[in-house]
Amino acid sequence: MQSKNLMEIHRSMIKNFLDIMILAKLRNSEPLSGYDLIELIHQKFGMLISPGTIYSVLYSMERKELIKGTLTQEKRTYVLTAKGRDAINAILTAQEEIQGFMRMILNF
Repeated sequence: MQSKNLMEIHRSMIKNFLDIMILAKLRNSEPLSGYDLIELIHQKFGMLISPGTIYSVLYSMERKELIKGTLTQEKRTYVLTAKGRDAINAILTAQEEIQGFMRMILNF
């Protein structure tokens, strides 16, 4: 039972941090499609994210100008914008503070 609960927690965390994961992945890669990201998440975490979930996050990020999508070879691929690069760099710079904040939450 505990491993099922842990799997649910992992799934919830991945969904909650999809935008940050996408920024981090696009930071050092060629343009990626939504299906590329689904496959990468599946390979890394053993979890399938639905296309509806991933594309909802991608469209939201595009509206916020964190990423830019272009249609190439009949699929839409995404790259970081300058605003997206600034966002992921700020997160990486604040990594220790974020970890400390997570410890505070867990020790509440």
